Amino acid sequence: MASRTTARPSITTTTTITATTTITTITTTATTTTEALYRLLTWLSPAYPVGAYTYSHGLEAAVEEGAVTRRDDLVAYVATALRDGAGRVDGALLAAAHRALAAGKARALDAVAELGAAWRGTPETALEAEAQGTAFLNVTLAAWPEPRLAAFVARHPRRIPHAVAFGAAAAAHGVPLRDAAFGYLSAFAANLVSAGVRLVPLGQTDGQVATAALLPVVAAAAEAALTADLDRIGTASPALDLFSIRHETQYTRLFRS
Repeated sequence: MASRTTARPSITTTTTITATTTITTITTTATTTTEALYRLLTWLSPAYPVGAYTYSHGLEAAVEEGAVTRRDDLVAYVATALRDGAGRVDGALLAAAHRALAAGKARALDAVAELGAAWRGTPETALEAEAQGTAFLNVTLAAWPEPRLAAFVARHPRRIPHAVAFGAAAAAHGVPLRDAAFGYLSAFAANLVSAGVRLVPLGQTDGQVATAALLPVVAAAAEAALTADLDRIGTASPALDLFSIRHETQYTRLFRS
């Protein structure tokens, strides 16, 4: 009897990082106040209670199936998520939410929230986005009440993705868009690296080397977010979606996604 082998997806993205990459556009502008910078740094801290450490964005399944076994594999996985996956979409959503709230366009902000809630390929990545968004907004409104942000949350209870929530909060509290986008995507990358360090496992130094290698990718993703068109934006990371789907039925799991 002939046997049949089911092919498993693997991460084959090649990421080339060179020491000569020049980054000149990601800077804290002179208009960033001390108070706004303080809020931004606080929101990006691992101590901010959004539960990010409980999500791996499908990485746990990739490690389980042998697609991510080295530091270079981890860098490629995170780079793919930033360039072609959720990072690309989240950056665009964050920018749109920031601009809508800053301009006082409630309907436009509502449309971004609804699009963000629908724009996930798997149930686990939807949970990852919305649960973190809900937690972020709950603690942010408790610590720094702001009427426009509170009204936005009231219109969309427990349905605002993290990127949209972050962009709206940044605009409400005077955090410049470029800083907010770069900071959010940096935290997204750092959280996945942290998950990879625990899952592969890798050493702490490997984790920091991976984080350093991802700087040009994060910077490029942040710049892309500033010019993204929500009518044309999309993702192209099917392997990551497949890993997320397989994670739902993985026998042993440390992470929620």
